[in-house]
Amino acid sequence: EVRLVESGEGTVPTGGSLRLSCAASGFPFGGHAMSWLRQAPGKGPDWVSSISRGGDSTYYGEAVRGRFAVSRDNTKKTLFLQMNNLTPEDTAVYYCVRGWDPNKSDYWGQGIQVTVSS
Repeated sequence: EVRLVESGEGTVPTGGSLRLSCAASGFPFGGHAMSWLRQAPGKGPDWVSSISRGGDSTYYGEAVRGRFAVSRDNTKKTLFLQMNNLTPEDTAVYYCVRGWDPNKSDYWGQGIQVTVSS
């Protein structure tokens, strides 16, 4: 059974930082690109970031470029998202997704809440 379990949720003030983790199981983690997707209340899904199987290629959405950093540890089957200089516009439920393009993925985590206070 494929499982993606996010952790690291929380509330931070504007300008703060947060690190999300996603523990994967049930599939060969190192054989798949991985992504982060977020959805804010009343808005559609927003593709945040992706990372290739080996971690040598990454993608960042325009809204987070320069502030967020995606990484992975294939030995620990874990995906990370370091989020810096957070703003209230980053408030959303964040999902760990299997695959490079989260809009075409077949497996998502349960999602965790990130709240940035103004």
